[in-house]
Amino acid sequence: VQLVESGGGWVQAGGSLRVSCTTSGFVFDDYVLGWFRQAPGKEREGVACIRGDNAYSTYYAHSVKGRFTISSDNAKNTFHLQMDSLEPEDTAVYYCAADRNNCPGHEMDYWGKGTTVTVSS
Repeated sequence: VQLVESGGGWVQAGGSLRVSCTTSGFVFDDYVLGWFRQAPGKEREGVACIRGDNAYSTYYAHSVKGRFTISSDNAKNTFHLQMDSLEPEDTAVYYCAADRNNCPGHEMDYWGKGTTVTVSS
């Protein structure tokens, strides 16, 4: 099983970035897929989730609702997080993850290694 993040980087406040997670080794449609982040000195938090078998079934953390959009491309076993109106508080390492049943959750079945997003003021 592999989950590989891409698309992190540096952006000024108010800008946009898209991070992507390319997956392999499991049946994409059978899992709930999510994005998490961990800022320096803070606990990891769930940011957004999407069901592999229903792209209309999504979850967003309150802090990102209306600014971030999660989407999936089942044909490519890939999912994305479009981040708009970024704020310095969004600076973190962003991880993608997959779980057979629940998202967000600390006990996700599979994790990527993370990609860094830095938002400057």
